[in-house]
Amino acid sequence: MPSRRERANAIRALSMDAVQKANSGHPGAPMGMADIAEALWRGYLQHNPTNPNWANRDRFVLSNGHGSMLIYSLLHLTGYDLSLDDLKNFRQLNSRTPGHPELGYTPGVETTTGPLGQGIANAVGFALAEKVLAAQFNREGHTIVDHQTYAFLGDGCLMEGISHEVCSLAGTLGLNKLTAFYDDNGISIDGEVQGWFTDDTPRRFESYGWHVIRNVNGHDADEVEVAIEAALASDKPTLICCKTTIGFGSPNHGGKASSHGAPLGAEEIALARAELGWTHGPFEIPADIYAQWDAKEAGIKAESEWNVKFAAYAAEFPELAAEFERRMAGDLPADFAEKAAQYIAEVAAKGESIASRKASQNTLNAYGPLLPELLGGSADLAGSNLTLWSGCQGISSTDAAGNYVFYGVREFGMSAVMNGIALHGGLIPYGATFLMFMEYARNAVRMSALMKQRVLYVFTHDSIGLGEDGPTHQPIEQLTSLRTTPNLDTWRPCDAVESAVAWKYSLQRKNGPSALIFSRQNLDHQERSAGQIADIERGGYVLKDCAGEPELILISTGSEVGLAVEAYNVLTEQGHKVRVVSMPCTSVFDAQDAEYKQAVLPIEVGARIAIEAAHADYWYKYVGLDGRVMGMHTYGESAPAGDLFAHFGFTLDNLLGLATELLED
Repeated sequence: MPSRRERANAIRALSMDAVQKANSGHPGAPMGMADIAEALWRGYLQHNPTNPNWANRDRFVLSNGHGSMLIYSLLHLTGYDLSLDDLKNFRQLNSRTPGHPELGYTPGVETTTGPLGQGIANAVGFALAEKVLAAQFNREGHTIVDHQTYAFLGDGCLMEGISHEVCSLAGTLGLNKLTAFYDDNGISIDGEVQGWFTDDTPRRFESYGWHVIRNVNGHDADEVEVAIEAALASDKPTLICCKTTIGFGSPNHGGKASSHGAPLGAEEIALARAELGWTHGPFEIPADIYAQWDAKEAGIKAESEWNVKFAAYAAEFPELAAEFERRMAGDLPADFAEKAAQYIAEVAAKGESIASRKASQNTLNAYGPLLPELLGGSADLAGSNLTLWSGCQGISSTDAAGNYVFYGVREFGMSAVMNGIALHGGLIPYGATFLMFMEYARNAVRMSALMKQRVLYVFTHDSIGLGEDGPTHQPIEQLTSLRTTPNLDTWRPCDAVESAVAWKYSLQRKNGPSALIFSRQNLDHQERSAGQIADIERGGYVLKDCAGEPELILISTGSEVGLAVEAYNVLTEQGHKVRVVSMPCTSVFDAQDAEYKQAVLPIEVGARIAIEAAHADYWYKYVGLDGRVMGMHTYGESAPAGDLFAHFGFTLDNLLGLATELLED
C-alpha cells in the first residue's frame, strides 16, 4: 500500500512535470504544500467530485494561486472531470488548467485566485455565508447547512494589506468554520522574506481573535492532522502555521527562491525524482495511488447522506426547504419583478425630488422585504451611504441570522468578502462606500467582473456635488474606470425612478456585478411616460424630445440630467429641435440592438453635447468629432456644491453657449 509520502509525491511529480512541459509556472508551492494537502483532502475535505456544486460541500480556496498545479493535481487525483491531458495542457490557450485558478474553467475550483490576499478574503466570505445561512435555515434536529471553509495561503497573502482587513473581521465575527493553512517557507520571489517580512504572524492572528496553532511540521501529515482536529474543535477561526520547504524534494532548488516561479529543468526533475524515491515517468501515476486518492465513492455517499437529511428537513419545513433551494439556485422570488414594477410606478407617480442615495434607501425599504437573500453592508458609512433599511438586522459573532454586516473601514476587504459570499450562493451581497473610495476596492471590483458574480456595489457622493469635503473625496476619473471594466454595469441614476430601476435591473442580473452610483444632493424628479420608464432598463433612452429629427442631442447622467432638461426647455422655447437622452448605464445601452441605438442617437445628428460632472474624455465615443463634452478636466475643490458647479462651468449659461455654437455650425 502506498505511504502518505508517496501519495503526496504524486502531487509533486505532476506539478513538476506540468510546469516543465509548459515551460512556465510555479512548482515550489505545490511541492512544499503537498503533505498538507494530502492530510486535508484525503482525511477531512467533504466534497463530491461527481457533483462539484453540491450545496453542503466544504469550500477549498488556494489563496496562493500561483501554486495552481497543487489544486489541479488534487482535482485530477480525487476524481474530478480533469484529465491527465488537461494537466499536460497546463497554461496553454483554451486549456482547463490556466496559469492561476480561474472560476468556470476547472470543475472544483471555487474562486479565481492570483491577486494575493483576495483568496483568503473570499474564504472569509464563504465562511460568513455559511454562518448566515446556517442561522437562517437550520432548525432543531435539522442541520442542513454545516460545512467548513479551508484556505491555503503564503507570505505574499499575509503581506498584502487586505489580509489584515478580512482576517480581523473574521475574528470579530467568530467564523469558527474557517481554517487557514499558512505555508511558512520563508521565501518569496525576491528571496528570503526575513529582509522584508518579519511580522510575528501567530501573535498578529491571536490579536484578531483567531485560534493559532504554531510550528506545525508541514511535511508530517500526521502532525497536520492533529492540527486540523484542533481547528475543527475550536470556537474561533484557526490559523495553522506550517513550516515547509519550498520546492521540497528538489536537491538544488528546494528551500530557494529559484523554485518559486520557474520550471526546475529536466536534469533537476530527474534528481528530484531520485530524492523523493519516485520511480515513475512524466505524468505517470500508479493505479494503486490513484485508487487511494479517488474520492468519488466517498463523495457520493456524503452527498447521499445529506440528501436524506434534507428530505427529512423538507418534510417538516417544506417552505424553508423550497426557499433554500430557490436561493441556492440564484433565482429571485417569482413575484419580485411584478412587485418591483409596481413600486417603480408608485415612485413615478409620487414625483419626489430627493438625493439618489435617499432614493436608494427608499428602494431598499421596498425591495428588502421581498428578498430575504439580501446581505447588505457599508464600510463604516451607513449613515452617509444610506444602506440601512427598516428591516436590517446586524450580524455578530453570537447571532448571524441577520442581513447586514458592519464592515468597518475596510473597503477592499468588504468587496472581496462580498465576492466570496456571492460565490458561496444563497445570498446576494451589496456593500457601500463613497465613490472616491472605490479606489481602495478597485481590484476586488475587477475580480467580481472577471468572475461574473452578482455583487452590488453602492457608491454614493458621486461628484463634486458632495461639496465641502474637497478634492480628496470628490471623484473625477472613477466613473470612467468603472465603465471601462468588462462585465460590470455602472448605473448613475438621475432621480428616484431611475434609482429604483437600477436596483431592480441589477438584482435581476445573474451574470455579473453592478455599480450603483448615487448623489449626496437632491435631484429633480423627471416626468416620464410608462414607455420611457420601461426604456430605462435599456441603459439609455429619450427623456425629452421634439417633433421630427432633432437638431441637437443632449446626453447626460445623474445630477446633470436636470441641467440638460433646463437647457432643453430654453432651446425649445427658442424654436430649436432638441432631444435629451438620459443614459444611466452606458454598458447596457451599448448592448442594445443597432435599431434601438439609432432611434435614440441617430447617426445623422452630429450636433451632440454630453454633460457629466466627471472626467470628460469618456464621452467622446458618444458625441463624436463634431460634438462637445461638458465635463471635468481637473480635480475638484472644497466649497459648497452650488459654488463648485458654477466654478467648474456646469451652468445653464455655459451649456446654452455650447449649444448655440453647435447649432450655428
